[in-house]
Formats: sequence, C-alpha cells, structure tokens
Amino acid sequence: MSSSTFTRSQTFAALRHRNFRLWFTGQIISLVGTWMQSTAQGYLVYELTDSPFLLGIVGFTSGIPVWLFSLYGGVIADRISRRKMIIITQSSMMLLAFILALLTFTDLIQAWHIVILAFLLGTANAFDGPARQSFVVDMVSREDLTNAIALNSSVFNLGTVIGPAIAGLVYAWLGPAWCFTINGISFLGVLIALFLMRVPVHQSNLQGKSPMSDLLAGVRFAIGDLNIRVLLIVLGTISVFGFSLMNLMPAWATNVLGGDVKTNGLLLSARGVGSLAGALMIAYLGSRVVRGKIWTIGSAVMPVSLLIFGLFRNLPVSLIMLTIMGWSLMSAVNITNALIQTHVPDELRGRVMSVYTLIFQGGLPIGALLTGWLAEKFSEPAAVLSSAVVMLVVVGLSQLLRPTMRSYN
Repeated sequence: MSSSTFTRSQTFAALRHRNFRLWFTGQIISLVGTWMQSTAQGYLVYELTDSPFLLGIVGFTSGIPVWLFSLYGGVIADRISRRKMIIITQSSMMLLAFILALLTFTDLIQAWHIVILAFLLGTANAFDGPARQSFVVDMVSREDLTNAIALNSSVFNLGTVIGPAIAGLVYAWLGPAWCFTINGISFLGVLIALFLMRVPVHQSNLQGKSPMSDLLAGVRFAIGDLNIRVLLIVLGTISVFGFSLMNLMPAWATNVLGGDVKTNGLLLSARGVGSLAGALMIAYLGSRVVRGKIWTIGSAVMPVSLLIFGLFRNLPVSLIMLTIMGWSLMSAVNITNALIQTHVPDELRGRVMSVYTLIFQGGLPIGALLTGWLAEKFSEPAAVLSSAVVMLVVVGLSQLLRPTMRSYN
C-alpha cells in the first residue's frame, strides 16, 4: 500500500462504516443550508435594525434554551433512541426555516419575529445537541471514534466555508428569503440519511430512575474529573469570547471594513476554511498520541490570532487571522470533544455530552450579548480586543497550572 493511500484511509477511516457514510453525506447537504440561513439572518437583522446589540440579542435568545433544556436533553438521549430524537429535532428545525422564509417572502418579517424563531430554534438545538454528539458512537467502532468526530466537524466546517459564500451571493441576487428556503429543503439530506440507517435497538438502563438523579450523575462525572474540568473551563472561555464574536461579523464587515453582505460572507467563509483545515488535521493525527499537544497549541494560538484581528482593520489581514482563528478554534474544540468521549462510560455518554453542549452552546448567548453590548457601547474592535485579553489570561492559567494536559490522551 502506498503512503498516499495509507494517509487517505487513515484520514477517512470512519467512512468505512455504512451508517457514518450516510450521516456524512446528509450532513454535507444540510449544513450548507444551515450556514446560509445563519449568515443571511444575521445580515437581515442588521439591515432591519442597524444595531450590533440586536445581533447580540438574537444570539443570546437562541442560546437561552440551551441553559434551560440541554441537561435534560442528555437524560432523554440516554433513555430513548438517539436516532429518533434527532429525526424529531431536525424536522422541527426544517419547519422553522420554512416559517422564516414565508415571513420574509411576504415582507412581514420584523426583528421580533427573528428573535422568537431564534428561541424556538435554540430549543430544538438544546435537545438535538446531546443526542447528536453521543450518536457518533452508535455509527462507528470505538477505535474510529476520534476520526468520526473530526470528520463530523470537517463537514460542519465545510458548511461554514461554502454556506456563507453562497449566502452572500444569493442574498445579493435573490434576497434573504431564498437563503432560508434552501436551508429548509437541505434538512431532507440528513433526514433521509437517518431513515436509511440500520442501528442497534437502543438499550437503556435508566428506566425507573429519577430524571434528576440521572442528570446529576452526568454532571458529577463531568466536573469530578480534573482533566475534563480543565477542558470544560477552556471550552466555555472559547465559546463566550471566541465563537460568539461571529455574531459581530455583519457589523465588522460594514462598519470596520466598509464592505457589504458579500464581505460578511467572505469573513465567515475564511473562518470556515481554517476550521475545515483543523478538522481534517485532527482526522489524520487524532488517533495518534498527540491529542493533548494539539489541544495545547490550538488553545494558545486562538487568543493571539484574535488580538491581531482586532488591531488591524483591513480585509486581507482580517481574512488571514480568521482563517488561523478557525484552525485554532476547531483544534481545541474537536480535541475537547474527542478526549471527553474517550474517557466517558457509555451509560453516561448522553448526559456528559449534555454538559459539553451546555457549556459550549450555552456560552454563545452570553458572549453574543456581552460582545454586542461592548460593540454598541464602545466599538467592534474594542469588543474583539477585550475578548482576546480574557482568553489569553484563562488559556495561559490553564496551561500554567495544568501542564500535564499536553500529554492527556
């Protein structure tokens, strides 16, 4: 076997599993639509309100349900068929996309409509997240788990490359309603894949137990393990002060760079290119004993790239720094996911991944509200630079106080 063949087989090892191939294909279709809607929705809110703070409000509202429901979603994911749960949540998201499209086509759309629909979408995501994160182990063997998580993220980030760029063009040519319509149709990809899968009958050992005691068992495991606790602290910091800044991209494209909707699409796609590169790198290297080193490097590079992004206010530097930031974000987040899933018992998987979902997705609304307020009160660069400083402090302390994380695998 040639080295190039070995490299390809190692990078795409999880695709030898039929169920994961179906999932992978369905996600490619669906996530392009998801990112088209996310990009178009953000720019539409900014066009309707001319307010960076309202961008933060929409992000905050979409994340409130994560705090309310995601831990309970983890209990459900350990009790019922994860496939069935994902079918229900994905169907709900498809319906919400079509409602948003209809309101926009009929010129009835207002900012408060988007806020309400963002809350409902966040509710679906709160139940979808734990089930989707823990469903990976139902599709592949344990030795291919890290590779599957990385490939799953590579599809997500392929969507972040293609979706925003297409959304910018479709928005400028046909308007935002068509972006929302395409997203609604794209959900058919993942739904068809789920119906075609052959997965084992779900066996739960939680029936008859108190949902609250089940929930607390997952939380206790997650915070009781010191290494997982460090991973979750850094993950929360990344979510609040890193990922949430993507909500500011419409304002950054317009106010800082003097661009338009196509500039916004380019910025989001640049981050997606870096994230895709990070995910594919992990797919290739993740099975080796280097995961702790990747996590360390990724979490250290992230605030530095963010700092440079905030200091230089021209398009080429912004695109380069967002690409680097995307790589570092995905390196840290993907490895966090893989390390937690490697060390969690199967019977606790859904509940522990609900803690992961709560911290990661739950940090987004807090960060969106905070950075939106800072941008409105001071400026977009001030919001970015202050976020970079906080991340430098937290990441620096985590690596100083827990240097053994570099060898955690």
